Amino acid sequence: MPHDTPLIATIVAGLGLAFVFGALANRFRIPPLVGYLVAGVLVGPNTPGFVADAGLANELAEIGVILLMFGVGLHFSLKDLLSVRAIAVPGAIVQIGFATLLGVGLAWMLGWSMGAGVVFGLALSVASTVVLLRALQERRLIETERGRIAVGWLIVEDLAMVLALVLLPALAGVLGGQEQADVHANGLLSLPASYGIWGVVGITLAKVAAFVVIMLVVGRRVIPWILHYVAHTGSRELFRLSVLAIALGVAFGAAKLFGVSLALGAFFAGMIMSESELSHRAAEESLPLRDAFSVLFFVSVGMLFDPFSLFSNGLPILATLAIIVIGKSLAAFVIVVAFGYPVATALMISASLAQIGEFSFILAELGVGLKLLPEQGRDLILAGAILSIVLNPLMFLVIDWMKPWLEARAARTAPPADAKPVGPATEPGQVASVASASKEDGPPPKTALAGHAILIGYGRVGSLVGAALKEAAQPFLVIEDADKTLARLKADGIETVAGNAANAEVFAAANPEGARRLILAIPNAFEAGQIVLRARAANPSINVVARAHSDAEVEHLKGLGADTVIMGEREIARGIVEEVLGHKPSATEPSAA
Repeated sequence: MPHDTPLIATIVAGLGLAFVFGALANRFRIPPLVGYLVAGVLVGPNTPGFVADAGLANELAEIGVILLMFGVGLHFSLKDLLSVRAIAVPGAIVQIGFATLLGVGLAWMLGWSMGAGVVFGLALSVASTVVLLRALQERRLIETERGRIAVGWLIVEDLAMVLALVLLPALAGVLGGQEQADVHANGLLSLPASYGIWGVVGITLAKVAAFVVIMLVVGRRVIPWILHYVAHTGSRELFRLSVLAIALGVAFGAAKLFGVSLALGAFFAGMIMSESELSHRAAEESLPLRDAFSVLFFVSVGMLFDPFSLFSNGLPILATLAIIVIGKSLAAFVIVVAFGYPVATALMISASLAQIGEFSFILAELGVGLKLLPEQGRDLILAGAILSIVLNPLMFLVIDWMKPWLEARAARTAPPADAKPVGPATEPGQVASVASASKEDGPPPKTALAGHAILIGYGRVGSLVGAALKEAAQPFLVIEDADKTLARLKADGIETVAGNAANAEVFAAANPEGARRLILAIPNAFEAGQIVLRARAANPSINVVARAHSDAEVEHLKGLGADTVIMGEREIARGIVEEVLGHKPSATEPSAA
């Protein structure tokens, strides 16, 4: 292996082994991320054979975190974020405090100092950005109320950890560590301890506030303008480059100039870009890189793990894991229920937060550098992160099992129907949380329609198709998973099934057995293919119409059973030919598939 290509070697080894073990995990119906972690362990320094560059792997993983948070920001608006502040802010603060106390208790049992306990507890209190967002994306929950609460909670944790990273060097001497005047943590600007605790807090909060104001005032005008300017050049390559440059540039600038974390800076860049009409296209262009670099994140985490530590630190690792998976989850569940949200929302948020990740590693490294945290503490944090990430998909299976029992118990103790409702549902301008959760709290009821069309997706294409079907008085229903779109459809009197059509229960609620036609208006050909297979299994005679963006996608969907696949570029060509030549294209001219 050449010694002058560590970056290429790290990417090739990381992605190659991640693919192999991810595919094996998927074959045995295990979440692929478990395979990615195993790939990281194999290329890490704690196993024999090839060892990838850990420093480069961490930086590549950081790009994954940036792009992932940028993608989440593209689906968010400031209004969405502010709508969950009443639960996200106090909930995150209380949960961080509770988890930190549990960490301090375990540190005391292990004979560590109070400072070590504080650093250890803080590291166990903050969830991984990548793991939480991947879990929400896989379940199509990001644009739901519970998804917004989870992301808002994550943002508050992020801000709290930024503050902790700045304060720890100033407090190291008081907590029994080595006081340092200027400590740099993961690119965050640090402040001299001579400013005093309140001075450090004040300056940190002022820098964060300055960043937010600049993004809302300047970024709101500049970022959409750049996107529209580049779009008008007609170059898809330049548009893709502009999206990546904005995401990475804002994140890096936020960290270097304002002391804000890279992830938080990227989130705000995406949130500002979401106000542009081109935000949907920006999300599509950045998706492949987001997926690739998020895989490298899991590989980099696996590289840090020493599998032999499971034998040398068995009981402390189990105790650490219990704090992360059980302690944090119970705290989050109690907090969310106490705020009047339904059991399903509390369970989902509990499962989402039952893991730790990138900020935990940063805190651990800083704690060891300040002589606050013993190296054993860093090993426990790494082991807890690996095991909690592996167990996180199982947590969602557990909550699916527990949900009916807990909801039945809650129903028995619920107030009478004529009692005044409490909690977030009573706030002006908000939809009742029970109603908003109904689409995810069990199988949706089956439609009474028959001989109808099933329209999958109600975005730019689906809304035009739906309007035409409505005008023609054709019976149809829409399967959609975006809350805002569902509310608009309900207001228009259009029947809907809420959720992801690739889900068996959701699709069955649309009565595919009695449907006449299936219209796939979603741009994702892979997901559309899964739905085509499901539709053909339920009703072999159903007529399937889908959309595609390339000849390969056309062949893919037709091979799975789609009757007609319409490619946008071909339809544009047909329109141009008809306009120029004054007649419809012949068989030799561009046509729909």
